[in-house]
Parts: sequence; C-alpha cells; structure tokens
Amino acid sequence: MHKQVRGVNMLKIRKFVQGRDEEAWLRITNEAFKEYDDFRPDTMEDIELYEKSPNFDTTGMFIAEWNNAPVGMVNAYVDRKREEKKGFIRSLGIIPEFRRKGIGRTLANKAIDSLKARGMESVEAWAREDKVACRSLYESMGFKRIRVFSTMRRNLEDLPYDIGEDKGVRIRPMKTNLDDIKLLTWLENEAFKEHFNFRPRTIEETRYWVENKPWCDIVGLFFTYLDGKPVGYVGAGIDSEFIKHSGVRRGWIMTIGVLKPQRRRGIGTTLMLCGMEFLKAKGMTEVELGVDDTNPTRAIDLYKKAGFKITRKELTYLRRLD
Repeated sequence: MHKQVRGVNMLKIRKFVQGRDEEAWLRITNEAFKEYDDFRPDTMEDIELYEKSPNFDTTGMFIAEWNNAPVGMVNAYVDRKREEKKGFIRSLGIIPEFRRKGIGRTLANKAIDSLKARGMESVEAWAREDKVACRSLYESMGFKRIRVFSTMRRNLEDLPYDIGEDKGVRIRPMKTNLDDIKLLTWLENEAFKEHFNFRPRTIEETRYWVENKPWCDIVGLFFTYLDGKPVGYVGAGIDSEFIKHSGVRRGWIMTIGVLKPQRRRGIGTTLMLCGMEFLKAKGMTEVELGVDDTNPTRAIDLYKKAGFKITRKELTYLRRLD
C-alpha cells in the first residue's frame, strides 16, 4: 500500500520480517507509547521473549515507513485456538511527530484487510478513554464500543484486613512443576469460562507464562484450598524495569480467580490480601490491577471494598467485517 505525493513515495506499509525488523518494531513501540503513565521502555530481550511465545505469529504484523523510515506499526492478530472468527487490532502505534498524516488509519485499514483475508468475521480493538484521537479513529471507521475496563490502584501502607475474608481456607505457593502448571490451567479455565472473550488456556501457554515471566520478572502465584480441594488462585507480579524507569515501586495483581460454587464467601478477598502481602513483602508501595466493569462476578465491588480507586478507563470496540 503506497501513497504518492508529488511523485515522492512517502508512505509504504510492509510486512514485518522476523530476524530483520525487531529493532524497528522496538523503536516504534518505545516512541509511540512513551507518553503513557505506565510506560517503560521495551528491550530486545522483551522482543526475543515475545517471539518464543506459543502464540507468536508475524502474519498480521505490519510496519509503516515514511520516506523509507519506520514510523508506525500494527498487529492484526488472529488467535488460532479461538473458535469464534474474531480478530484483534493490537499495537497500533505511530511515532508522535508522524501523527495526523493518515498513517494510523492506513495501518488500521491494512489490519482489517489482513483479518478479512484470513476469514475473520469481526475485529476487536482497544483505546484508552483519554486517547481521544485513537477513539475518534475507531469510531469513524465504524467500530462500536462494547465494553469498558477499569485500571485500579491503591497503596500498600495499610492493608485492609477484616473486610470479609475467609480465614478458614489454606493457601500455598505454586511450584513450577507440571502438576501445578496443570492445576493453574484448570483453575483459570474454570474460573473464567463465563467471562468476556474467554477461550480455554492450554497447558503449553501456562507453562510459557510461568517459566518465562514475559510481563513481570518477579512473580508470586498462590493456590487456595477449601476442605482439601483447590478452589482459587492469585498471581502477583513486579516488573523491575518499570520500577527502574519510573521510580515507582508498583506491583500488579495480574490474575485472580475463584471457582463459581465457592464465590461470595470471602475467598476472593483472602486471595487479594495474599497477593498484596506478597508485593508489600517485596518492597512495593502500591498495587495496580485491571477489571472488566461488567464482569459477571462483580469483581470491581471486591476491589473497591479493598480500597482500590479507579485511575483510568480502557474502551473495547468491535466492528463486523461482513
């Protein structure tokens, strides 16, 4: 896809080439998203780890060049394990000085064409609520808002005990053996099977996440038991590179789930406190998490009860491709 301006080939969209374009992808990522409040620069090690993921696929990865210089990127992602014919626009980013030239729209259209060519019937995209230009782009292209997610945060100075936690359950740390990887996979799939965008996680995916820690280099994973049976889990993480870059000692509750029959009895609260205790013991001063505002478990109410406050909103958009 080219745009000609006075005979000069200014804009070109080309496919990402693995083994050649990693540095360009990295530079665009770090320039395009550096204004985000949770930004930290990616490294080549991050890219290499990403390429080891069992779901890595370059088919929908494209780079925009302006006068032969890489200035933008997009990933038209297809989850090959998902039965639903829905694709995703990921990593749509433009280096700031090259915005307002139509590059974002051209990349988004390229992503849509790529998803159509692979048989997708709909496409999903995301935008932060305060990123007006990104929201306007999607809405002008026929995307409809279908979901709202909240990012929530609280400090770890005084943990909120006696807020309804179940003190009768037993908690143990996860081991990195195959039995515990299988248990984590089963618990996550059971706890989230009624949630938005669910598709079962595989043991291979869980193993990659547990062993490689692609998002946080320090991770605490814990199972909780009731009457000797596993009923829930929590995962908390710390990204040392984020702390180094921002100077903020912030950790994350990355995942938390309770089996449906055991909900509404304080087990989720117990797990939340377990995750926060892990982060505090590692020297973190605040904790952050993300939640679907219309999560069927009403998890957002639990987080508010635990003292979390909403810091930003992220919007999910959908467009049919037929």
